Amino acid sequence: MSSPSGQKPALKTPGSGQTRFQVTEVTELGPATSGERIAAGTDGTVGTTGSKVPAGGEESKGRFSVVKFVEGTEASDVAQNGDTVRSTGSHRSSASGHTNISDTHSNTYYLRTFGHNTIDAVPNIDFYRQTEGPLGEKLIRPSLSELHDELDKEPLDEDGFPIGEESTIAEEAAAKEGTKDQAKGGTVKFGWVKGVLVRCMLNIWGVMLFIRMSWIVGQAGIGLTCVIILMATVVTTITGLSTSAIATNGFVRGGGAYYLISRSLGPEFGGSIGLIFAFANAVAVAMYVVGFAETVVEMLNDVDALMTDELNDVRIVGTLTVILLLGISVAGMEWEAKAQIVLLVILLAAIFNYFIGTVIPMESKEPKGFFGYKAAIMMENMSPDFRDGETFFSMFAIFFPAATGILAGANISGDLTDPQSAIPKGTLLAILITGISYVAVTVSTGSCILRDATGDPNDTSSVGDLNCTDAACTLGYDFSICKEGGCKFGLMNDFQVMSLVSAFGPLITAGIFSATLSSALASLVSAPKVFQALCKDNIYPGLHVFAKGYGKNNEPLRGYVLTFCIGLAFILIAELNVIAPIISNFFLASYALINFSVFHASLANSPGWRPSFRYYNKWVSLAGAVLCCAVMFVVNWWAALMTNIIVLALYVYVSYKKPDVNWGSSTQALIYNQALTHSLLLTGVEDHIKNFRPQCLVMTGYPNARPALLHLVNAFTKDVGLMVCGHVRTASRRPNFKEMSLDHARYQRWLMKNRIKAFYTPVFAEDLRHGAQYLLQATGLGRLKPNTLVMGFKNNWSDGEMKDVEMYINIIHDAFDLQHGVVLIRLQEGLDVSHIQDPDELLSSHEKKDAGMKDAVVSINMGGKDSEDGPPSQITSAQNSPLILRGTICIDFPRQPLRSSAKPLSLTDQRLLEASQQFKKKQGKGTVDVWWLFDDGGLALLIPYLLTNKKKWKDCKIRLFVGGKINRIDHDRRAMAALLSKFRIDFSAIYVLGDINTKPKKHNVLSFEEMIEPYKLKEDDMEQEAAEKLKAEEPWRISDNELELYKAKTNRQIRLNELLKEHSNSAKLIVMSMPLARKGAVSSALYMSWLETLSKDLPPILLVRGNQQSVLTFYS
Repeated sequence: MSSPSGQKPALKTPGSGQTRFQVTEVTELGPATSGERIAAGTDGTVGTTGSKVPAGGEESKGRFSVVKFVEGTEASDVAQNGDTVRSTGSHRSSASGHTNISDTHSNTYYLRTFGHNTIDAVPNIDFYRQTEGPLGEKLIRPSLSELHDELDKEPLDEDGFPIGEESTIAEEAAAKEGTKDQAKGGTVKFGWVKGVLVRCMLNIWGVMLFIRMSWIVGQAGIGLTCVIILMATVVTTITGLSTSAIATNGFVRGGGAYYLISRSLGPEFGGSIGLIFAFANAVAVAMYVVGFAETVVEMLNDVDALMTDELNDVRIVGTLTVILLLGISVAGMEWEAKAQIVLLVILLAAIFNYFIGTVIPMESKEPKGFFGYKAAIMMENMSPDFRDGETFFSMFAIFFPAATGILAGANISGDLTDPQSAIPKGTLLAILITGISYVAVTVSTGSCILRDATGDPNDTSSVGDLNCTDAACTLGYDFSICKEGGCKFGLMNDFQVMSLVSAFGPLITAGIFSATLSSALASLVSAPKVFQALCKDNIYPGLHVFAKGYGKNNEPLRGYVLTFCIGLAFILIAELNVIAPIISNFFLASYALINFSVFHASLANSPGWRPSFRYYNKWVSLAGAVLCCAVMFVVNWWAALMTNIIVLALYVYVSYKKPDVNWGSSTQALIYNQALTHSLLLTGVEDHIKNFRPQCLVMTGYPNARPALLHLVNAFTKDVGLMVCGHVRTASRRPNFKEMSLDHARYQRWLMKNRIKAFYTPVFAEDLRHGAQYLLQATGLGRLKPNTLVMGFKNNWSDGEMKDVEMYINIIHDAFDLQHGVVLIRLQEGLDVSHIQDPDELLSSHEKKDAGMKDAVVSINMGGKDSEDGPPSQITSAQNSPLILRGTICIDFPRQPLRSSAKPLSLTDQRLLEASQQFKKKQGKGTVDVWWLFDDGGLALLIPYLLTNKKKWKDCKIRLFVGGKINRIDHDRRAMAALLSKFRIDFSAIYVLGDINTKPKKHNVLSFEEMIEPYKLKEDDMEQEAAEKLKAEEPWRISDNELELYKAKTNRQIRLNELLKEHSNSAKLIVMSMPLARKGAVSSALYMSWLETLSKDLPPILLVRGNQQSVLTFYS
């Protein structure tokens, strides 16, 4: 087939007519004009619009879809990088590890950037998005496998897809369509002024500005009031800086304070603060509405227009007001924003109205204490005059809630056009403007208004009176009667003094209405938004119903209704004097954690912590967190205590539930830092006997394949030492590292889910021995490295090939060569349950998977090399396997069919299943028999001690058996008792075996000889040269000379088995000193026969041999 003009010929596989890469290359064309569009037709042609060029063959039919450019743009404008031609192709890796090239919407061929056809993507922001959404399409860059692996030679189907992948592509298209549907309809987004600045200013300028500020000035004086404002502003400014730092460290979604804290400190802190912060905002709605209602009721009372009584009128007005606010909120964020602007205009008019009034002195106002700006009044009001038991801190506690509200903009972060820019600018500018305004009002009221005034124009004095000591006297008034109390005017007595001063009094009332309603409206919007974000993350499973949003803005209507109900309940209760301090403390707790988040993230030194807002300091943030905590106790100590208890309780709950989220929190980063630092510190310190811990490399295979092995080792290493589940995977073809990586993640999660403190470490190797060598040499980090190899006993060794036995014994020799201790665990029923499907389901019916799930993990071991005592195939249930993807079956080698779950288990398998779970249960009263025959350093004694210290084994007593001579039994017993006493190890009895060297029974000796008969070399029956050749080919064979040389040791193993059956047949566990075989002198078959003879027909037994280094000491 000839290639078309201007196009490279398709690459061919040698000796075949099939294309090598299953893709037709796109020809690089000259720059296209608006009239010449590059097109790739579905009929396999490539060219310019209006022309067709053959595209190299039938096999590429359907490979490309039409790529059209928008009218009026150049071809280079089709994508953000400017040099791409995007088709709908992508690579997919097949199960064999090869790669197919298939069509999806996500692939890009980068033709013009590098002058040739490539799928190696150039940098693009869409690769870094977490999810698809209105802000941009999420693209998936080619994986390493797609770029690096060989391409499959399997032909594509007629549509250009690898066989069986159409459904996957359809699913992806459907998922993408769903995200596009969500993005339809113009969502309302706010800039930094309307979204943040206006909201924060309205929330900070509360009713306190008009009805309490003047009274605080009267009590604390101008000087201390300015100090109070400065202190509050310092706290809020530091919090604002911290908020800005977090908000500019990546994209911010909806959720406000909850989102900022949870993504920084993790779900535990975020979940606890999110709940109380949403609740605080909901109750704050009631507080502000009641403030508004009380003002309205006072006005009604003045004109004698009460409906019932004052309390019920407050409830009626409050209920009607909160219903109106709910209507505005439900109407949408756009209407709510418009209402906020109107309220801000009224509030600003009221403030300016007050300042205009201060420069318009009127004689009629002088008897009530207002004289305009006078130096005498300012000097008199500069110092404090605390009355009625008030103090500086009580004034601070009253004022501080007026400085809160700085998170009003951050709380609607999901509705901001650019949260990263809007939150810092709007929040910090709002703090600055409101802080200046509070100081201005403080100085203004303190310079214009007396502390006390009678309101009687007849209370005048002579200006020339020599006894004048106060400002009123110098201004011609005598208000000395106020010292006795009873005056109704002045800073100390009239909360509405700002109305008196203002140019137009009713406008101050309108300002009060505006301040209360705007704060109530902001809280009514904030609470549902924060609560919705919390519910979406499913931190508290029962609240997920409130996560649903409605409309183009994803409005939390259910959250609005809940907030309305909470607010209405507290309005009807009308006991807000008790709840108000708790609400203030809830806000302060949020501020404290935001500050602490910045300190924590900076301390963790994570590369991911790089906020674009640079004006922060971790120590300043820490000081801010401490200040917030201090202010909590200053405002109200019992409320602070209650807040801390609630936060702690919620933190403990979320920690216990362990929500399945991973947000890359600074807590994770700090844990990594500490782990790395401490690991390095450990390497600089030599190990000491007192600190010895058994750190076990356990050859489990898949962790759930040998439950008894896993649970027993976990019992004595949990919270004491390291446990690594080693898994050697052998394969006859190229290893699939990607699959192994996925298995590693799944099984590690499975271990954590089952509360087994261990690491799973799989390796690929030629055979079991090489894999074990890799694990023994490379596993661990610094001092956190295994020192003990734990394996299951090879029960079926006589039924398999002897080369596997040779390999098994050589692993033991390798461990000793590397100065490791060795522990072999034997159960008569066996250890490997992987050939049985659904073991957990058969054992415990209450542990069931979700309905409709039928998943399984199947792993095939090549020739049994991956298993000590199991058959080649391993099948484990989805219940017994970690977090398997629903509806999938992960198969190492898919030639073995799944075993039917309906098939009944044999009696042997039932016993195996029961035995596999015995160490998971609490052990009843019984004994752990320790046969400490040889001093290996004390490992055989340390393991049972650690075991019996655990809750499940605490009812078991240690019995010790040692060898001795008949004529020295009492002496040996006392010596051993003294040694154990020095080791501080409790024991129930010590037995000295004086008959250990007695000859074994004849029938047992005959049984041993029958067992080893097939493995003898029988060199006497053949030529010496032939015998040597056979020994070289099969080194495991037992020579007659070897058998004679080790006859005494053989008889000892037989005799020990007899003694074990006599003394320890009813023990819960036997821990036995493992006999050693000299490497190169004792054949594998003989050594295996010793171990078999020693441990057969007994309760669970551990054969233990340390590395001959002391692991116990009696020195302090």
